[in-house]
Amino acid sequence: MGNAPSSPAHQCLLSAVGNDSSLVAFPSQPFYESAAANPYNLNWPVYPAVVASPKTSEQVADIVKCAVEYDYKVQAKSGGRSYANFGLGGVDGEVAIDMKNFRQFSLDDSTYIATKLGAEGRAMPYGEVPEIGVGGHFTIGGLGTYSHLWGSALDNIVEAEVVLANSSIVRASKDSYPDVFFAIRGAAASFGIVTEFKVKTYPSLSETVQIKYEFSIGSSAERANLYMAWQELCAQKNLTRKFDTRMVVTQGTMIILAQFHGTKEEYEQLGFDKALPASNAGNVVVLTDPLASVGYDIEKLATGIVGGTPINFYEKSLSFETDKLPSKLTAQELFHYLDTADKGTATWFVVISIAGGATNDVPVDATAYAQRNVMFYVESFGINLLGRVSQTTVDFLDGINNLVNETVPGSDRNVYPGFVDPFLPNAQEAYWGPNLPKLQEIKAAIDPKDVFHNPQSVRPAGKGT
Repeated sequence: MGNAPSSPAHQCLLSAVGNDSSLVAFPSQPFYESAAANPYNLNWPVYPAVVASPKTSEQVADIVKCAVEYDYKVQAKSGGRSYANFGLGGVDGEVAIDMKNFRQFSLDDSTYIATKLGAEGRAMPYGEVPEIGVGGHFTIGGLGTYSHLWGSALDNIVEAEVVLANSSIVRASKDSYPDVFFAIRGAAASFGIVTEFKVKTYPSLSETVQIKYEFSIGSSAERANLYMAWQELCAQKNLTRKFDTRMVVTQGTMIILAQFHGTKEEYEQLGFDKALPASNAGNVVVLTDPLASVGYDIEKLATGIVGGTPINFYEKSLSFETDKLPSKLTAQELFHYLDTADKGTATWFVVISIAGGATNDVPVDATAYAQRNVMFYVESFGINLLGRVSQTTVDFLDGINNLVNETVPGSDRNVYPGFVDPFLPNAQEAYWGPNLPKLQEIKAAIDPKDVFHNPQSVRPAGKGT
């Protein structure tokens, strides 16, 4: 795209935002990289042709129209926390639309449909990290501490305003533009830009118990035993949906984080701490502020990965389905590997999170999001605070997946779409599984020129990958 003021594309985009030059950033401008095109993962630098920050749906539509006219691909950026910077396009030269000006909020007090929930005494499922934006979170999956109880965030969308590739603005729901509604709930980046959500909300919980156990365990066998005890507790068929938990593993330390959405007395009846093979009683905190329960301190444990600090990192993921969980032998082999493998970095960790519950009540073909039989997600991170992630670290993370996949086949082929892995083969099949053919047909119908595109987005039927 020409960067000179006389460039027709430049003029088109400037006109699209009402000739407000503060709403478009081109590479030739001094604030382009620091204020507009700043990547989240420094390991995957991306330079858009322009970063536009519209204020209205009509401006979004006009920007898309300009991109089509001048043959550019488009991606929306919300919180900007894509592991491969897909909000900036994922590759150089795309039109990135920053949605930072779309922050309006309202609540219908007759239906409790939200279009600041805490101040209104309402809540909904959401993630733990405040920097994550609604745009990606709601349209990728939207898992968080309340998902076991209320489902994923996208399962609670009842309507959305969407800008399509032909620059039309539609309101999608189960009764209006149902194919668009299906697609944006799990794969929106491939189909349009959501400018407004209407979501179902729930009464805020009056009390939440927050639990943190930290174990410094020396041997691989002891670490494997602790993991297996935790997995067995989480895999109980009658486990209350009020309970949410995850495990963080790093060098020499294992941390179990949990929340129980109820009273401390109810939590104690679970016998969670008594079932763990360690004497450390951990910390148990009772919270009466529902917003405080979002904390989890994962962002601190993650050294910035899920917080707001751009760094160099690489991530791999696995998922364990309800009937395909790791055996004790697999756990022993995994923890031996974690203790002995060359990692190429001192900063690494593995996060294992419980899934299932209400999220898995929804049929797999009800939304684009297809991970409806997953009980646990596993994310493995390697971080380099001084530069690009080394091949040794990439090999270490690959080794985790390869080891587990030998005894839990397919555990690396049902991938949460938010766990973006630029090296993932057949990524579309891994992210959208049995829903991919339908998504490809919808793509061919509403975006045949593949305007909304990133390296792993859905392609139109018949267009290949």
